[in-house]
Amino acid sequence: MIAGEGDPVVLIPGLFGSAYGFRNLVPLLVQAGHETIVIEPLGIGSSSRPERSDYSLTAQADRVAAAMDSLGLSQTVVVAHSAGGSVALRLAYRRPELVRALVSIEGGPTETLTTPEFRRAMRLAPWIKVFGGIKLIRWKIRGMLISSSGDASWVTDDVVRGYTADAAKNLDGTLKAYLAMAHVREREKLAPHLGEIACDVRLMIGTAQHDGDVGPQEVVLLGRTLHSFAVDTVPGAGHFLHEEQPGAVVAAVARASAGDPPAPSGVHSERVTGRRAHRRAPGTSAAPPPP
Repeated sequence: MIAGEGDPVVLIPGLFGSAYGFRNLVPLLVQAGHETIVIEPLGIGSSSRPERSDYSLTAQADRVAAAMDSLGLSQTVVVAHSAGGSVALRLAYRRPELVRALVSIEGGPTETLTTPEFRRAMRLAPWIKVFGGIKLIRWKIRGMLISSSGDASWVTDDVVRGYTADAAKNLDGTLKAYLAMAHVREREKLAPHLGEIACDVRLMIGTAQHDGDVGPQEVVLLGRTLHSFAVDTVPGAGHFLHEEQPGAVVAAVARASAGDPPAPSGVHSERVTGRRAHRRAPGTSAAPPPP
């Protein structure tokens, strides 16, 4: 999905996201003067769902890079949600020429695409069609969206249908892809490479109590290892910041594009310092500093 003209911004959804999930954010970015490109990783949104493909986060990052190459993009602001943030961090160190700045919406440096809860749920995948099929999935997604939100008023019947529309088109394919994701093994850890990321990284965190938030240890890890890292906290928001407060995401993109000007009212921004890795010459690598 591509909309608008101007300075390009690439959007990467998380595991249960899609281009639909950015339907409120895209028009605001276009209005702000950006060409907005949504890249859905394999098995997510309307992308294909091959059963035997590599669904590791590293493989997903390489696919995003290939899509950006095909569009002739370079030095682009990348906005990623949830697990998409870990994909984007991998993209930033593997293909640094593609990423000028990264805005991660509630997405930390996770080493797995799926959570333990997701993997346990996938043990029941063969029974999903028997016990309700897409109706059961919609019920579970509704609960997840509500528990992950600070203000869940945006979670309507139409929105739940929008979030599950692609799964409904090919339920068998979706379940098989999810099973593959649940069993995938990451072929390359992210943590040892965080110090290689040269671009600015902004992590957006909602302050409301909610499921799916970024753990404090992950924030400390990012602050200790990244060369340039800031945290934007959005009062009252939850995991789906782009749904609850899309204007705050647009403001974060503006700060990322401009190199971190003062934060607007309603958003607390702080530069996280701590001990960080020293800059290295391109092509070299090192493990993060000891705690």
